[in-house]
Amino acid sequence: MTSTARDLLAVSPVIPVVVVEDPADAVPLAQALLRGGVGIIEITLRTPNAVAALAAVAEAVPEMRVGAGTVTTPQQVEAARNAGAGFLVSPGATEALVDAALASGLPFLPGAGTVSEMLALRERGLDTLKFFPAEPSGGRAYLSAVAGPLPDFAFCPTGGISAGSAADWLALPNVGCVGGSWLTPADAVRARDWDRIERLASESTALRE
Repeated sequence: MTSTARDLLAVSPVIPVVVVEDPADAVPLAQALLRGGVGIIEITLRTPNAVAALAAVAEAVPEMRVGAGTVTTPQQVEAARNAGAGFLVSPGATEALVDAALASGLPFLPGAGTVSEMLALRERGLDTLKFFPAEPSGGRAYLSAVAGPLPDFAFCPTGGISAGSAADWLALPNVGCVGGSWLTPADAVRARDWDRIERLASESTALRE
């Protein structure tokens, strides 16, 4: 469904950054996001069951763009691809990780927090990045300044962004979407409160209007 990293940024104003403890929750969670109008999900590889959760969504909810987040090793790239991931997101980028991600053929949003890191990634053909950690790395003022010397870059800022600040980030010309965990709060997932997640997803779609 998505051919490039730049395409990912246009799917939804917010890419939900999701931690899944129980793979059984992954499919109803993804379906709730879809009902709310959010057609993309980043399942972070921070739990033992993350790959299984990703595979479940890829198989049962084909209309959802499901990706693997917090990808930090070439081995995780391979596991995510084998599980059916449609894209990859990393918090940073080493040469080995970039090599593996590019070899996978999947759209890749590598993390960068400095101009030097951004330039290094452009040398590898990557100009659509995750700005991370967004708030600690200088916030909107920093990323706004980056647009001057690097006008060809587009970003998905992630890290410290909330429902209250998302619109201000999205107003930046070099921001295509933001990443956030507030669409799938841990307490809502534990309670299997899919209606709440659907409502939060629906509210997030208005951020681009």
